[in-house]
Amino acid sequence: MSQESTSTPAAAPADDYLERRALRRGSAGWVLLTGLGVAYVVSGDYSGWNFGLAEGGFGGLAIAMVLMGAMYACMVFALAELSSILPTAGGGYGFARRALGPWGGFLTGTAILIEYVLAPAAIVIFIGDYVESLGLFGLESGWPVYLVCFAIFLGIHLWGVGEALRFSFVVTGIAVVALVVFALAALPDFSVAALDDIPVDSSAAGSNSWLPFGLLGIWAAFPFGMWFFLGVEGVPLAAEETRDPARTLPKAIRWSMGILVVLAVVTFVAAAGARGSAAIQEAGNPLVEALQPDGEATTLSRIVNYAGLAGLVASFFSLIYAGSRQLFALSRAGYLPRFLSLTSRRKAPYLGLLVPGTIGFLLAAVSGNGARMLNIAVFGATISYALMSLSHIVLRRREPELPRPYRTPGGVLTSSVALVLACSALVATFLVDVTAAFIALAVYVVAIAYFGLYSRKRLVARAPEEEFAALAAAEAELTRD
Repeated sequence: MSQESTSTPAAAPADDYLERRALRRGSAGWVLLTGLGVAYVVSGDYSGWNFGLAEGGFGGLAIAMVLMGAMYACMVFALAELSSILPTAGGGYGFARRALGPWGGFLTGTAILIEYVLAPAAIVIFIGDYVESLGLFGLESGWPVYLVCFAIFLGIHLWGVGEALRFSFVVTGIAVVALVVFALAALPDFSVAALDDIPVDSSAAGSNSWLPFGLLGIWAAFPFGMWFFLGVEGVPLAAEETRDPARTLPKAIRWSMGILVVLAVVTFVAAAGARGSAAIQEAGNPLVEALQPDGEATTLSRIVNYAGLAGLVASFFSLIYAGSRQLFALSRAGYLPRFLSLTSRRKAPYLGLLVPGTIGFLLAAVSGNGARMLNIAVFGATISYALMSLSHIVLRRREPELPRPYRTPGGVLTSSVALVLACSALVATFLVDVTAAFIALAVYVVAIAYFGLYSRKRLVARAPEEEFAALAAAEAELTRD
C-alpha cells in the first residue's frame, strides 16, 4: 500500500508529497489580484441582481444591497487580516481550521467548494444564452457551447496561473469599461420617477411605492443584493501564488471591494432610472434593456451586450480558478481524496481543475437551470461567510498575541456585523428558492458524512494549514504546562 492511502490519523506521507503538490510561487502582484477579485463578481453587474426588484422593489433591493455590501465590506476586512496571518491556498478553510478545528475547517471549505463549483455551471448557461441572443456563429445555447467554454478556459488554466490571471485581467477590464460606458449612455434618460414604478402590493406589511412588497421584501432581496459582490472573498485563495502575500492580499482585497461598491451603485441606479424598475425586473440582460426603451437595438446596446458576454467570461474563468484552489487545499490536507491535489510540471492542479470542471459541465448540460444553481451557490456562500467571520472573532479572542501584519479596522465588532448579516442572508435563501436551499443542504450532509466516517482520520499533518493549526495546539499546550 502506498503512503498516500494510509489510514492513520494525521498521516505522514512520502517525502515528495508536498513537492508533487506545489503551486507556482510569486506569479501575481496586488494589481492582478485586484483584477481577480473584480473578475469573480463582474458578471453580477450585468445580470441576476435585477430579479431582486421583483422581490423587494427598488427600495427593498437598494436596502438589501447596502446591507449585503456592509456584510461583504466587514467580511473582507476580516479576511484581509486572516490572510496576512495564514497566506495559503486554503483560504477560508485554513482560517477556520486554525480557529474552529478540523470540523470547522471542513465545513467552511466544503461550503466554499459548493459555491465555486455551482457558480461556473450557472454562468456557462448564461454565456450560452448570450451567444445565442447575439447570433454568434449561428450557435444556439446548449451543451456544445458549454463544452467549448469549459475546454478553452480550463486549457488556459492548465497552461499556467500567470497566463490565466493576465487573461482574466484583460477581459475584466473590458467588462468594467463597458459598465462605465453604459452608465454614461443611460444618464440622459435617467428619471427618479422611474425608480419606484413597480405596482404596490397593498396587502404587504409596510408597503409603499419604494417598498412595493413591504418590509419582508427587503429580506427576500438579500440573495440578489449579494450578486453585486458574490465571489470577492476568493482573493485569498491565490495566496501561495502571490508575491509577498502578507502585504499583497489585504491591499488587493480592499481595492477589489472598493471598485465593486462603485460599480454596484452606478449600475443599479443607472439601469433602474433609465428604463424603470418594472421594465427590467425580469430581464435576462437588464443593462441592454435599459438602453433599448423601444425594443430596438442601438450601437451602444450592442456594445454593452458584447461586454456582458465578456463579464460572464471573466467571472466564469475566475471562479474556475477559485474552485480549483479550494479543492487543491482540501485534498492536499486529506479532507478530500489526495490525488485531486497533484500538480503538473507547470504547477497547475490539473485534477483540481478537470474534476470540478467536468461536474460543472454535466450539471449545466443536464439541468439547464442557471438560476437554481446560482441559488445553491449562494446557500454555500452564506455558510462560509458566517464561519469565516466567526473564525476571525475566535482568533482575536483566543490568540490576541498572534502576529498580525494587517489588523481589521473595528476588530471583532466588524466581523460580528458580518456574522449576523451572513446568518440573515442564509435564512433569506429559503425565502427565494426552498428547493435550491434543500439541494445544497443535502450535498452538505453527504460531504459531512464522508468526512466524519472516512477522511477525518486520514488528514495530512504536513499540509500548511494543518501545520499551522498543530503549531497553535503545541503553543497552547506549552502555555498550560
